[in-house]
Amino acid sequence: MNFQQRKQKILQTLDERGSVDVADLVGLLNTSDMTVRRDLGQLAASGLLYRTRGGAMKVSAATDSFRFANKAAVNAGQKDYICQIAARQIQEGDVIFMDCGSTVFRLCAFIRHRRVTVITNSLPVVVELMGSDVSVNLIGGEVDKDRQAVHGLMADEHIARYRANRAFIGVDGISLQNGLSANSEKEASTAVAMARQAEKTYLLCDSSKLETDKYLYFAPLTLFDALITDNEANPAVIDAYRQAGLTVLN
Repeated sequence: MNFQQRKQKILQTLDERGSVDVADLVGLLNTSDMTVRRDLGQLAASGLLYRTRGGAMKVSAATDSFRFANKAAVNAGQKDYICQIAARQIQEGDVIFMDCGSTVFRLCAFIRHRRVTVITNSLPVVVELMGSDVSVNLIGGEVDKDRQAVHGLMADEHIARYRANRAFIGVDGISLQNGLSANSEKEASTAVAMARQAEKTYLLCDSSKLETDKYLYFAPLTLFDALITDNEANPAVIDAYRQAGLTVLN
């Protein structure tokens, strides 16, 4: 496969997924790690993609927020694993909440061809799903430039006007002893508001956040119906969560 063929395949994959890892491209293109990194460098220099640590992101998603793009690229393989499980919980015609978490954002790639309605406070989610089969409802309120998200009293009131089949929310920390914790009151408020209006709430959380406590405790473990995490989670921790009565999908 020559460079032009690889270029076409890389850009097509980014268009479908929004982001991709070097390791995934090595298998997809049947070439070396060095060749993939060189190709990504050339495409980034031409402005055709945004280079991230360990991979690349589609320009339309990356230009919304340099900071958010970097966060979304961290533990990308684990996040995609989680989102594949999450996507299997969604049925055609569902109305779903998606918050502004970087893990939740990566769910976009797995639902963009589904006929569902997404209610979200995340600007990157809106950008990613524009032009897809998904109907998008953007929550109104104050825009947080760093998080590329809408928060505040008006946002919570907007959420309260809708009912959803499922809510997918992220979290900065979770522990059996203290429940759910966050680095921001804004994000905590949005998560609680979405969970209240959903028939079923899923917590999307990579294994690095299990048994960690952050700045603000905001809800007990009963806020969500199921925890979706990756297969690198400590089996002893997963067993402890299940023994405590939690539904864990990994």
